[in-house]
Amino acid sequence: MERLAVIDGVLPAACDAFLAPPGSGDPFAGRAWFEATLRHALPDGAEAAFLHIGGAALLPLQSQGRRLDSLTTPYSLAWRPLTAVGADQQALRAAGEALGRHLRWRPPTRLEALDPSEPTVAPFLDGLGAAGLVVLRYDHFALWEEVLSTGTGWETYLETRPPALRNTIRRKLARGATRFTFTPLAEPGPALEAGLADFASVRARSWKPDEPFPDFDAALMRALASTGELRLGLLHEDGTAVAAQYWIVSGGRAIVPKLFHAEAARAASPGTVLTALMIRRLLEEERVHTLDFGRGDDAYKRLWVGTRRPRIGALVLDPRHPAGLAALLRHAAGRLRRRLTRGGMGA
Repeated sequence: MERLAVIDGVLPAACDAFLAPPGSGDPFAGRAWFEATLRHALPDGAEAAFLHIGGAALLPLQSQGRRLDSLTTPYSLAWRPLTAVGADQQALRAAGEALGRHLRWRPPTRLEALDPSEPTVAPFLDGLGAAGLVVLRYDHFALWEEVLSTGTGWETYLETRPPALRNTIRRKLARGATRFTFTPLAEPGPALEAGLADFASVRARSWKPDEPFPDFDAALMRALASTGELRLGLLHEDGTAVAAQYWIVSGGRAIVPKLFHAEAARAASPGTVLTALMIRRLLEEERVHTLDFGRGDDAYKRLWVGTRRPRIGALVLDPRHPAGLAALLRHAAGRLRRRLTRGGMGA
């Protein structure tokens, strides 16, 4: 196992055989995502730890002292072992075993944002268990998405939405046509920089709490613009931005990490108008086949898309380490408490 050197937030060329290329449909395993994370979203005291295991896998991790965790942040939608072309499940299990041996006598490791349907996950976690570690799975978060039939256009999509949303969209779009100005941006340059300033302005006037890493979104958008995967949308009223959102478009998949509207303009529903305009553009011009509204069970998401996709976490621990034993005992106590509670409720 080799730890690859990351200098000033730039991944070495040795990572390229494992990273997903732009447009592959897997932006969270691409260079743009990782480098924006390394430069602008690592917690204080954390360092990148990209572990290269033979020719089979690359593990994006972060270290704090002797503790290793997945390289995930509040912005992450997915994490997985990055595999070389041709790596099979046996190779992934072997990678898990290799990491498991490395984690012996260490504090617990937390792997987050795992997609249980991703074929790399199960054999990798099995390998960790085969190395003598305990792997405790838990629910982490969910994202909402919809996979559309080939060639689905705006009107077809709109007809599948709940009637209340469908009627609201049509009414708001008609009223907003004269009130708002819609600006889509995708390419690097002065227009994008002005758009990023508008994005930040709307964010500051929205209902959202403060960002844990306030420079991350702009850095990611600049990187995605360079790879051709950014779609930034702005809605202006009388020259002032009142709604903003950006989408990552890759391999026919459109993902919206962030969307905001100014609270002062809420009565005109600028967020709804902008989301409708962006989706119409994505369907009619980009021909995307999947709409993904990102992490969280916000009620509005199920109006726009209809499928909930879970993400799990895995707490990987060595019972021989004091912190590992303590975590295992807490887990056992929690299970017992839940069983007793259920038993009491059924009495």
